[in-house]
Amino acid sequence: MPIKVLKNEGTELRLRVIGENHSTLQLFRSRLNDSKDVEYANYFEKHPDLDEPELYVRCVKGKKAEKVFRDLCKGINKEFTGLKL
Repeated sequence: MPIKVLKNEGTELRLRVIGENHSTLQLFRSRLNDSKDVEYANYFEKHPDLDEPELYVRCVKGKKAEKVFRDLCKGINKEFTGLKL
């Protein structure tokens, strides 16, 4: 999943997530908002056929949004890698 960084300034991170939809972004949003390190997380979908969705994360003071997001991705990857059907 290609990601374009639109803003990475300490506690704030804004990403454009290319080729993904509501399901993936909802997973990120939900998990981020469950984190004690995150003050606010949400995603925004403009026109579904013309624009790629964006994910916004704002962390609590003293936490780096990029690190929180990378750690979340590692956790999700580990969780799905161990999935057995």
